[in-house]
Amino acid sequence: MRSNTTVDILDSTLRDGVQGEGISLSVQDKIHIVHALDELGVAYIEAGNPGSNPKDMEFFQEIKKTPLANAKLCAFGATRRKDISCAEDVNVQSLLAAETEDVVIFGKSWTFHVVDIIKTTLEENLSMIRDTCAFLTKNNRRVIYDAEHFFTGYRHDKDYALKTLAAAIEGGAGVLTLCETTGGCLIGECKKAVADVCAHFGREALIGIHTHDDSGLAVANSLVAVEAGARHVQGTLLGFGERTGNANLATIIADLQLKMGYTCLPDEKLKSLTPIARRVAEIANIALNPQLPYVGANAFAHKAGMHIDAVIKNPDAYEHIAPESVGNSRVFLMSEVAGRSMIIEKIKKFDPAIQKDDLVVLEIIKKMKELEFEGYQFEGADGSFELLVRKTIGKYQPFFTLHYYQTSGINPRPEKGVNACAQIKVEVDGQIAVSAGEGDGPVNALDIALRRALEKFYPAVKKIRLTDFKVRVIDGKSATAARVRVLIESTDGSDSWTTVGVSADIMEASWLALVDSFEYKLIKDIEKHFRKMI
Repeated sequence: MRSNTTVDILDSTLRDGVQGEGISLSVQDKIHIVHALDELGVAYIEAGNPGSNPKDMEFFQEIKKTPLANAKLCAFGATRRKDISCAEDVNVQSLLAAETEDVVIFGKSWTFHVVDIIKTTLEENLSMIRDTCAFLTKNNRRVIYDAEHFFTGYRHDKDYALKTLAAAIEGGAGVLTLCETTGGCLIGECKKAVADVCAHFGREALIGIHTHDDSGLAVANSLVAVEAGARHVQGTLLGFGERTGNANLATIIADLQLKMGYTCLPDEKLKSLTPIARRVAEIANIALNPQLPYVGANAFAHKAGMHIDAVIKNPDAYEHIAPESVGNSRVFLMSEVAGRSMIIEKIKKFDPAIQKDDLVVLEIIKKMKELEFEGYQFEGADGSFELLVRKTIGKYQPFFTLHYYQTSGINPRPEKGVNACAQIKVEVDGQIAVSAGEGDGPVNALDIALRRALEKFYPAVKKIRLTDFKVRVIDGKSATAARVRVLIESTDGSDSWTTVGVSADIMEASWLALVDSFEYKLIKDIEKHFRKMI
């Protein structure tokens, strides 16, 4: 018997999420995301509409080869079309062909959509819902019914909106999901409608919620829906989706489980929330918003000196939960307002014996101030700051020596995405490597050339990928002679780091940041290797 504090999570990243701008997933991408979500422990994964395109049908055939440990896979589709039977409807038949035990279907709740959009009668719409649920149930499918535009329909014609839910139950649906399709519902209205539905149908089916973020309330509406009795929540792990996005499940899961007393994931899985979020972002080829609650890089970042000092003494001073509970970590941002306490805390990662008044601390602070005077900024460049500390305390050794590099433009362009080339000569333990690269711009070409030169010595550099590149002119008054600051954000698929370079030459600034990025990765890999040996 299920507990009343259990909330089933349905992730729609592979269906609703791919409707977001800039999101395009291959079949293999979708399979990787399915396994990531399964590892996280969500109850359902809505994996696509097999009747809408060949890619989704191919995915459903391929995913059968790798069974899931935790999640149930769902095919998604619409009710039968008007005036035909389910047996004649190719889209309904495609749901059976996908061979998932669980199926999500959507139907109309709003009279306007029934009459003006799909142009049928209110009675025929009820039959479409009832018939489709019954057809799928008779074919041994468990049905989750999504009531599209439910809250708008409820506002305009409450009785009819409730009749559509009754029709789904009559057809055998086990879950009724109330969809806040346009994202305009305020929390009071949402909670009242969900409570009413729970009172009408809560004994016959599980009530669910599906919200969008057009009013910035997708997470809030999901939470109040659970308070009102919903025990099934839909969204996308990172909140991306059409228009302003879907409900962010990473936030909802943490809120429900850590603060509201509900169980969404097995307790041991909650610590994988941040790593899985980063993995999904990497597969989707998007930069994870650092401001995301719980899983963002800045979710537990502190900059002000007084805040940092207080957090070091007791994290409860400025943190609402322990970062480790969701697999994240505390970050102290380097800046002129950070204070000595934070610098000490950073240094102790490499040498626990360091004390506040040690000369090396003063030396690091002095070097920081000198570099900041030149235009460096370390609050967003954790990788470069760590290398600065290592160099000062004697825990650094260069991985290669540069002989030269040069870059140039290419005209005419030989192919799309190639407009620059780079050549580089480096030395590793007395061995010389000369390499070249072509890329979309000189920095990209230089990155490729350096990677090729080093990968035979350090295979791990193959995993490094630059995810962001920022250039800031430090002194605009100097015009073309101005110094520039380059920030490079990199990832190896599991960790992310940022490095910085400053120069009056944009390529030199880029080179300094690029070298720091590679060396940071290589140092981390060596330390991981030694930890495993201990």
